[in-house]
Amino acid sequence: MKVKTLRRILLPALFVLPNLLFAQKSDFKSQLESITKQIDGIAGVAVKDLEGKETLILNADHKFPMLSSFKFPIAMAVLDQVDKGKLALDQKYHLTKEDIQLKTYSPLRDKFPDGNVDLTIADLLASMVSLSDNIACDILFKLAGGTKPVQDYVHSLGVKDIAIVANEEQMGQDWNVQYTNWCKPGAMLQLLDIFYKGKNLSKSSHDFLSKIMIDGPTGMNRIKGQLPKEAVVAHKTGTSGTNHKGVMAVVNDVGIVKMANGKSFAIVLFMSNSTAELKAIESVMAQVSKAAYEHYAAK
Repeated sequence: MKVKTLRRILLPALFVLPNLLFAQKSDFKSQLESITKQIDGIAGVAVKDLEGKETLILNADHKFPMLSSFKFPIAMAVLDQVDKGKLALDQKYHLTKEDIQLKTYSPLRDKFPDGNVDLTIADLLASMVSLSDNIACDILFKLAGGTKPVQDYVHSLGVKDIAIVANEEQMGQDWNVQYTNWCKPGAMLQLLDIFYKGKNLSKSSHDFLSKIMIDGPTGMNRIKGQLPKEAVVAHKTGTSGTNHKGVMAVVNDVGIVKMANGKSFAIVLFMSNSTAELKAIESVMAQVSKAAYEHYAAK
């Protein structure tokens, strides 16, 4: 008698629970879509519960320009070469006057306007990731063997929907070149998941990259913008210029958020081809991140 009663209680619950979870995910998706419609352009959003399986992607098949968010996979590729003994974090690179001639964003050039200084690969990685230094980026491309070895490394991880074919100097020469470094939201999410689970790098390399992604001062109003102070965010931003039509190619932020409860989720925000002001775009990004935080914190 007790067994039959238990069955009558449990069997309906087995059907109700999946439907409830589906409804929650559907509501979450609708919420994110509603937020992104506050501005024009194309919103690429991908989020994943890194302790579970739930994944949600908006505009999954669109190829978004990465801009400086591609410095995250570049750093992974360089650190892979460190792990394999091809490079070393304490290896010195002599920064020359010629290196800093490139007219681009570079805190390194501001700090060493005449060059003539020795920097370690660790210094260059920190400048590239934490400060988004473009000159450091192209030096690391050179040390890694160019764009192709970096792209090949990412593809070897099983992340195929991504292209890394142009360096910072090349992107600065023509507006359209930035679109050749593209990524689908799910591919960047996959890369973040691989990194989080420590599948691709040694612990020391993983910890080093995590630290410089957490320490970076860029993009404070994006993923981090509306999150609780207790949240720890390891992320990399990307920002394009604005063309003659007032269109920004992309405003990006990709990263891993550790919540106050100790659990983590990955988030990819690609806001492309918008004529909205940067402040409005970043507000939308912060709202999406906050919604994801609240959704996963409640699980």
